[in-house]
Amino acid sequence: MVQTGLASATAKGRAADPTTIPQAPDWPFDVTTLSAPDGSITAKFVSFGATMTELWVKDRDGKARDIILGYDDNTELLTDPAHPVFNPIVGRYANRIKNGTFSIPISANPPPDGPNVYHIPTNDHDGSDTLHGGIYGWDRRNWTVFEKSKTSVTYFHLDAADEGFPGNVTAFATHSVENGGILHTTVHASATEKTPIMLTQHIYWNLDAFQGSENILGHKLHVDGSRVVAVDGDAIPTGPFIDVTDTAYDFRIPQAIGARWNDTVGLCGPGCQGYDNCWIYDRSEEKSPGLTLWSDVSGIRLDVTTNNPAVQVYTAYWLDTPRKKVHGGPSLNYTKWTAVAIEQEGYIDAINTPEWHVDQIYYPGKDFFWDTTYKFSTVD
Repeated sequence: MVQTGLASATAKGRAADPTTIPQAPDWPFDVTTLSAPDGSITAKFVSFGATMTELWVKDRDGKARDIILGYDDNTELLTDPAHPVFNPIVGRYANRIKNGTFSIPISANPPPDGPNVYHIPTNDHDGSDTLHGGIYGWDRRNWTVFEKSKTSVTYFHLDAADEGFPGNVTAFATHSVENGGILHTTVHASATEKTPIMLTQHIYWNLDAFQGSENILGHKLHVDGSRVVAVDGDAIPTGPFIDVTDTAYDFRIPQAIGARWNDTVGLCGPGCQGYDNCWIYDRSEEKSPGLTLWSDVSGIRLDVTTNNPAVQVYTAYWLDTPRKKVHGGPSLNYTKWTAVAIEQEGYIDAINTPEWHVDQIYYPGKDFFWDTTYKFSTVD
């Protein structure tokens, strides 16, 4: 459905009337293609979830590869019951919310009911928590094109107290590409009353594009983070942080993702091998990359710079979805460890962990801003 009823909002500092926001004839699965003038990068997006569907960058030999997962038929972003969350903007609250419940002001154990207690539909771990904003989070909502050019597109979304969150939130997501192999995404969100906001861009990467390798265990990873959030069996924070020193979590010195693979059994949950964990960045300034990923097979290197304090790294243990044709599908599936999702985010479930003293509540006069730059280059 078309989002309407917004009195005023701001994108790049301008007022916006949603009744004037243009829509493509086949919205919300209209494809917008962005290409840098120097030909170094091409990205495709659809309005549904403000989702990136293809990302083409050049390998060390100058050949373009589509290095993100997705569908050949983009309507499966809505209809695929597996819902792997391929490359959208995720909100109003990314990652997990314990028991689908929080209070404002926040507390460690919100009471079952009360004037300031909110319940969001649970959709994860047999109903024990809410994942990525609820049954229909921002990744499964119809955004609209606000403006676009050959190198940039801005999408608009009105979250009208969806999924039980308090107040309305208006959001503008802008994707742009630049010379030198740069992809830049920002999200600006404003709320009508106090509400938690914590977003991510949920991108699944395979820097080889399934040419020369079948999984990401050989990809090299660097994470500038000495702490990982300790979680229980349902991936809910327990309060403490884990020191990564001498553990399989330590990527402060670049390592292959699979370098300590035998030590990752159970790290992503019972019966799971690999990673699905939240690192807290150590870096002292946002101008330096918090995370780097590269493949010696394709030679493609990714440096991520962000204003977010944390990153979730998920090695896709539960993935089982037909591949794009360009990746050898649909007779072959994306399966466990064939990609790594890297999600720039805030402290997970901080709205139920007051001892962290992390403020994720936004309101009129206090807006939310998410900013991440992906810089592509090659290694020898």
